[in-house]
Amino acid sequence: MRHGRKNRKFGRTRKVRTGFIRSLAVALITHEHIITTEARAKELRPFAEKLLTQAKKNDLASRRTIRARLGNQEDLANKLVDTLAPRYENREGGYLRIVKLPHRKGDASPMALIEFV
Repeated sequence: MRHGRKNRKFGRTRKVRTGFIRSLAVALITHEHIITTEARAKELRPFAEKLLTQAKKNDLASRRTIRARLGNQEDLANKLVDTLAPRYENREGGYLRIVKLPHRKGDASPMALIEFV
């Protein structure tokens, strides 16, 4: 039974799933919006918003934490802290928006656009 377990597994093991969410977050931070399935977007939102909240602290420890969560990509950690975090300094949360798109033609998966507000 899965009582109280709210995360999706995506048919992957824990390590692969962690890398999968990390790669989605890297793409989101790099391009500032991505088109993916609705389930993936809903799993990505809390991960990315926690990173941005951490980036708003703007200290060395938070930069190192962000780098660790993104797979030691220093340029992305710097982009989060120096570019994206100042945009949202007066916002308490809700940095990302998920917009539903038409279903994918091949397998009819519900698609979504996830972007920074």
